[in-house]
Amino acid sequence: MDDNDRGDDPGRDRRRGRAVPSGRLARLGAFGRLVGGVAGGVVAEGARRLAAGERPQLSDLILTPGNATRVADQLSNLRGAAMKMGQMISMDAGDMLPAELAAILSRLRDNAHAMPPAQLDKLLIREWGKDWRRRFARFQAHPIAAASIGQVHRAQTRDGRDLAIKVQFPGIERSIDADVDNVATLLRVSRLLPAGLDLAPLLAEAKRQLHEEADYRREGVMMTRYAALVGDDPRFVVPALDAEFSTDNVLAMDFVEGVPVERLVEADQPTRDAMMTALIDLVLAELFDWGVMQTDPNFANYRWQPESGRLVLLDFGATRAVAAATQAAYRELLAAGLAGDRAAARRAALDAGFLGDTAVARHQAPIDRMIDVVIREMARDGPFDFGDRGFVADLRNEGMGIAQDRSTWHVPPVDTLFVQRKISGTALLAARLKARVPVREMATARLAEQPGGTRAVSA
Repeated sequence: MDDNDRGDDPGRDRRRGRAVPSGRLARLGAFGRLVGGVAGGVVAEGARRLAAGERPQLSDLILTPGNATRVADQLSNLRGAAMKMGQMISMDAGDMLPAELAAILSRLRDNAHAMPPAQLDKLLIREWGKDWRRRFARFQAHPIAAASIGQVHRAQTRDGRDLAIKVQFPGIERSIDADVDNVATLLRVSRLLPAGLDLAPLLAEAKRQLHEEADYRREGVMMTRYAALVGDDPRFVVPALDAEFSTDNVLAMDFVEGVPVERLVEADQPTRDAMMTALIDLVLAELFDWGVMQTDPNFANYRWQPESGRLVLLDFGATRAVAAATQAAYRELLAAGLAGDRAAARRAALDAGFLGDTAVARHQAPIDRMIDVVIREMARDGPFDFGDRGFVADLRNEGMGIAQDRSTWHVPPVDTLFVQRKISGTALLAARLKARVPVREMATARLAEQPGGTRAVSA
């Protein structure tokens, strides 16, 4: 695990572990301290800027590196839905966050505190019985990974099976609804969201999705189903479920060797291109062929095997069915972009829910210019160079005025949000790797195979 600089000895703190606050009052108190700390940061930063003769906006006082550090550290300690929503915010914002804030919040994508050994042992006694250690020839006490909902240990059974054991943090499933509501409250009191924006459908779906992610029985079923969909594709490997050691709160699977996918930055250009071509092809298959998508593109959910050249796919708690209407909307949007038809692309963006009627009515000119930027990039000859991010600045500049008009903000359909999260996260990884991928050719071929619809697989 990568220990970030936190205090005098952050590495020691993470290795020692921090108990997960599992009680309702403990978690509510943590949120209270978080709000108080952010408020204190606002006052201090406001005083500093006023003394310097500035007249800062409230949003400038909230979105400071100091406050971002407070949020990241507290959400890392809470884990669960609180940390998961922080991850979503940090990843989905992409290039739109200031660089220093993106770097701070990226901690939530990379690390969580591990449980201390005593808390882990108590949990495993409850799941496997007090003599659980006798069932293993070896059980690595320190986790090989810790994320928002659980941590992963490597173990070897008495009969020689090498396993990865994912253990859910205590109290996570019970805390989901309250955590989502608390994060929403934090956003509201920060005044970063318009008062009239209706978040109720999004919050309800976020709770449903997070409850599914905390259902390890369901994740085991989805992992097995996804492995069947991948089949014998030599580019990927999906771990096999180990039912003997799996429970409601423990998910056991084959341990599959691999290094962090970010290590691909050290590989040569053809290797990086091949790996990202495989992942983008996988997203197209999920969206248009299978109708089933693993919607969490956290980089930690991919590993790379340098020797075999395969990508290891992990974490299937966020796997969900893609509605036929969402498939059709993306097909329409992609076809319009490939055809260079601005008006059709605008209509498709409205149909998909990316744009609201009010935004188009009030800002059609900059919206059309943003569409033109996308069409221009899609029309380029040769592979798409994800390392060339010049067009992002063009989109940001055109979109700034629209974003500042808070009266036009709306929440897209939830299904679209989850699909777009996967697409955006995959593009973010491609940009990190500076990959060159024949996206236009791949998309054109996929649409040509889909004249009358897609083959949906029920999730």
